Amino acid sequence: MFERFTDRARRVVVLAQEEAKMLNHNYIGTEHILLGLIHEGEGVAAKALESLNISLDAVREQVQDIIGQGQQQPTGHIPFTPRAKKVLELS
Repeated sequence: MFERFTDRARRVVVLAQEEAKMLNHNYIGTEHILLGLIHEGEGVAAKALESLNISLDAVREQVQDIIGQGQQQPTGHIPFTPRAKKVLELS
């Protein structure tokens, strides 16, 4: 699926995985993709959010407030949720 992605889009996916690990989540969801988009900082989505004064730290804090921190850091492969897979397929 990722072969058709630009280098920037691939980087967003890697950053989403890193965000999931940082939050000790054992899945990559749309919230992690959003964090990856903001973290990457160069795309249209990141610029639009930046223009609305939406920061990576603020979104990360909201994710932690809504979903919470996982109990332990995941190891090995971290799967995408069905919704995150669909978002990536449609992107």
